[in-house]
Amino acid sequence: MWPRIGGLRTLALGTPGEVRTTLNTLVLAGVKTATAGLLTEYADENEELEHVGERLALVDDRDALVGVVEVTGIEIVPFAEVSWDFARSEGEGDRSIEDWRAGHAGYWARVGTPVTDDTAIVCIRFRLVSAGDGGTPTGDLGT
Repeated sequence: MWPRIGGLRTLALGTPGEVRTTLNTLVLAGVKTATAGLLTEYADENEELEHVGERLALVDDRDALVGVVEVTGIEIVPFAEVSWDFARSEGEGDRSIEDWRAGHAGYWARVGTPVTDDTAIVCIRFRLVSAGDGGTPTGDLGT
């Protein structure tokens, strides 16, 4: 299972280090409003899919809270069918859907989970609810 903070599932973007720091910065700046993951990761971790309205604790390399996001949309599509609209909303500077696919295929291959055109991708859209200061969410953040 994925870690929890204040009852919220965590969202740890990319790999620890520079990649995660960059992605978190994009979220906090309002540039990154989506992320993609592999459907197989959910089964591997015994986790359910996120749902619209769910809040997630965005974490850094130490699993400390850096912000809270709310899921605004979710869909599962084959890798080859991820839309340019979705890819652009990831805010990572890709210039085309081909750039997005090459970058993501390369990333997943580097972390040991290569993808094919048919690989099921979980496309999550979200909005930033609050920026954290490294503390634990309190109050109504989890509602």
